[in-house]
Amino acid sequence: MPTDSIRKRFVFLIAVALGLAACNGGNTNTAPSANEIPTAASSPSPAKAGFEADLDYIRKGGYTYLWVFSRKDGKPLDKDDGAFLRTNAPQVVDWVTTDEGRKVIAGTNFDLAQGNLGLIKKRFVTEDYTGR
Repeated sequence: MPTDSIRKRFVFLIAVALGLAACNGGNTNTAPSANEIPTAASSPSPAKAGFEADLDYIRKGGYTYLWVFSRKDGKPLDKDDGAFLRTNAPQVVDWVTTDEGRKVIAGTNFDLAQGNLGLIKKRFVTEDYTGR
């Protein structure tokens, strides 16, 4: 029965060939087609870190207003500073401490100018990052 053995081997080889062709999508042509435009490999853009990364995080929250607060003396914010900000800006949804604790970024849909922004400005350096 050598023909059965040959037939089984032939079927097996066909199955392997079809499986390999399926893995390649049936495309054995490695050259770009007329519709494909070869592009040069671009180097990845450097990842943002620190303040810029934290600001991007708040921006991605989709808030209408972005504020950055820091102490006027440039020292890191302490727990009393945090309590003051949370008490006087309760409308802020997201707070992110950044810049080694020296700044806090606030994201809100409420215009803080309609609230206690004047009081906050007396104690902190305030920067409006809305629209930046």
